[in-house]
Amino acid sequence: MSRTVFCRKFQQELEGLDRPPYPGARGQDLFDNISKKAWQEWMNYQTMLINERQLNMMDLTARTYLTEQMDKFFKGEETDAVEGYVPPEERGSE
Repeated sequence: MSRTVFCRKFQQELEGLDRPPYPGARGQDLFDNISKKAWQEWMNYQTMLINERQLNMMDLTARTYLTEQMDKFFKGEETDAVEGYVPPEERGSE
């Protein structure tokens, strides 16, 4: 049976991650409080941010920016928009 966590983003019990996504305290916090569903949504959004803003992941400033966006994303706060992106729930039936 898979483990569940009370997901910080969705505010409900959902399937948890299989392992911490990062080493250290940040990884453990994500492991304990973020669901697989929320993590997958973040990974998709992060990819769009990297591509749209042409971020160089070797640059500390870019990594810091993504960490800040990730924290906002999981807290349900407003994150930077990706131009042209419309979340599925807002697209309606096309």
